Amino acid sequence: MRNILCRTLVDSASDPKLVFLTGDLGFQALEPLRDALGERFINAGVAEQNMVSVAAGLARTGLRPWVYSIAPFVYARPYEQIRNDICMHRLPVILVGNGGGYAYGAMGVTHHALEDYGALLCLQNMKVCVPAFAMDVPVIIGQLMRQSGPGYLRLGVCELPRDMELPEYAAWRRLLGGKGPTMVVAGPLAGAILGAAAALPREQQPDLWVVTELPLSPESIPEDLLGSLRSSQRLIVVEEHVSSGGVGQMLSCCLALMGRMPPVFTHRCALGYVSARYGSQKFHRKECGLDPDSILKELCQ
Repeated sequence: MRNILCRTLVDSASDPKLVFLTGDLGFQALEPLRDALGERFINAGVAEQNMVSVAAGLARTGLRPWVYSIAPFVYARPYEQIRNDICMHRLPVILVGNGGGYAYGAMGVTHHALEDYGALLCLQNMKVCVPAFAMDVPVIIGQLMRQSGPGYLRLGVCELPRDMELPEYAAWRRLLGGKGPTMVVAGPLAGAILGAAAALPREQQPDLWVVTELPLSPESIPEDLLGSLRSSQRLIVVEEHVSSGGVGQMLSCCLALMGRMPPVFTHRCALGYVSARYGSQKFHRKECGLDPDSILKELCQ
């Protein structure tokens, strides 16, 4: 998804308001964007707090800065600056966190982003986008370029199986219309889960949805999803994020306020470090029950 981000922003480089700041990251990936933007491409160095404050200052002059780093470096290190300099003033600064969840694998907890969108959505005026598929990225970038306030874009790796078609982009999309439980997935996990679930008999397939824009509100939940919950009476939420502040909490709160919460609710989420060991993203997902095999077992219970 990072390469698509680069290509999409290169296509927008003629916009004189576009400025891109990186925290000394993007080697062998962002060079086309650097060449296209020239002096509007700024390597701020390993100084993320300063980078965010500089971006806020640029936004106050009428520019539209994008701020890029590995996910925990772009939301956790400069959290105070994001809160005070960007969000409190509703400035159009877009934070781009590469490698959401356990994406950086054996690099460990310092490089993992397990609580990023939950933490950022605590702040005033923040909007979060979590693309699930490569095709989502250009559409979301277009939306973020037009919005008037701050945003966070969480990037990962598209896991959609080859030759599998998707519906047109929307904040909520139904990927499978199975007769099993209603399932909502956030992020690139959706691709692997879709591939595994599509091989099941239709009676066991979930009614599978993906959500990509946060926060959630009762008004944002599609009627078709509510109808699915009324029929299935079971909701499964899957996300590579801790439970606190995640999609599971947001969605269950919305449904409770609406009086539409189903009697059976399962939340599969990041559990931290179950064995106190580091490994690949697949290793951590399996320990947390986020791998496709574990999700399929959940469906068949």
